[in-house]
Formats: sequence, structure tokens, C-alpha cells
Amino acid sequence: MTNFKITIAYNGAAYHGWQRQNNALAIQQVLEEAILELTGQTVTVNGCSRTDAGVHAREFCASCLIDSTITCRGIVFGLNSKLPDDISVLSCEKAPLDFHARYMCNGKEYEYIVHNSEIKNPFYKDTAYRSWYPIDEKKLDKAAQDFVGTHDFKAMCSTDCTKENTVRTIFSFNVRREGELVIFTVAGDGFLYNMVRIMVGTLIFINEGKLAEDSIPAILASKDRTKAGKTVPPQGLYLNKVYYDKGSEQDE
Repeated sequence: MTNFKITIAYNGAAYHGWQRQNNALAIQQVLEEAILELTGQTVTVNGCSRTDAGVHAREFCASCLIDSTITCRGIVFGLNSKLPDDISVLSCEKAPLDFHARYMCNGKEYEYIVHNSEIKNPFYKDTAYRSWYPIDEKKLDKAAQDFVGTHDFKAMCSTDCTKENTVRTIFSFNVRREGELVIFTVAGDGFLYNMVRIMVGTLIFINEGKLAEDSIPAILASKDRTKAGKTVPPQGLYLNKVYYDKGSEQDE
């Protein structure tokens, strides 16, 4: 039995998130079916995160146990020959039998992309959120620093969030512009349900004058979701990087 750590990328527009569901197509189901077709084995693939419907990933880590002599190279090229074009296996390596992609993950980086233009661009239809209101990225970069550190983020998660512990640590939060795109990049030890999308929505409200520039500390202290900004749509969100402790995997 071999435990494989598989890194994939995907465009999530056609999928109802990562986690397998009974009434909608999810990335996990597609990947597990491709592994069955490749190896003849029914396996459970453990993902590093439960991305929502429409959310994308540039680097998503998954782990699964396979009783086969197949190599890592065989996993990469075999799965890529069977997966649809909007899902790609980037790499594969052998991991200790107790490695779990979700439980051993100690940090993630997300990007949220806003197409800041009055004119829509068809190529950003499912890959960015369009906001016509001019964005002052320097002002928002400064405001975003109030998220950095260890805080209770109860005000920045969906009311559907079931986590009892809502304290998380944000390592960095930066806002930059690349032409018509404004990119919000946030890294932390963990994220609550819709947390990134609400943090970005709060910054958007600050940009539009609906919230004061220095309002984030008070919103966090309130632990009240209604005090924060909107939940921006999923199509602009990307899981960008996933972090693990050094030594949690072994070389092939």
C-alpha cells in the first residue's frame, strides 16, 4: 500500500466545489473516478480544503492510499490522460502512510482577483469578479494590514459556519494592481467558511466608502457578521498555495 500526495490545479467553474456530493458534480468525485479507471481501485481521496462551488485552485494537495505498483510518474501522466481539461495533475510524490492532506496542512495562501473595469471582458467570465467602481489598491493594501495577526474572525465567516473556534492567524495580506486586475493575496494558518470572500468584500466596502478605512479592528472585535462587508462571488477566488511542515513527506 502506497500513500500518494498528489498536487492538482483546476478551474472550478463547472464543479460544485471539492467535496463529493450526491446531487452535484465535485472535483473529488472526478478525481476518484479517474483513479478507479487508471488503477481499478476504488479509493477515497482526502483533499487539503473544501473549496466552494465555482472556486479555483492553482495548487491543491490531495492524498490517497493505493495498493498498486504504479509509479508517481504513472499517476501524473495516467490521470492527466483521463481527467477533463479543466483539472490537471501537476505532481505526485510518495508520502508516509499517516500523511493526510487536510489534517497535516498548516497554512494556505489564497488570491482573489477583481477585474476592475467598466467594460466586461468575456475571458474573465468565470475567472474573476468584475467591479466597475475604481479601486484604490494602495488604500486597501494599507487597510488589509489590520487583518494580519491572530484574531477572532467570527465577524468574517458565514453564519453557516459550524466551527466553535473562530480564532485564526493571518500571516500576510497584500493588495496590488496589474493593469485592470486588482489582486488580493492572503496567507494564514487556516480559514473559516467564506472568510476570504468576506474579508475581500469588507475591503471593497471600504473602497466604496460604505465602511471607514480604520473600521476593521472594531468589526473583528464585534464578532458580528452584519458589521462586515459583503461576501464577494466565488469565481474570483483561487487556492494559490498549500503549506506543510518540512519532513511531513518523504522523497520518492
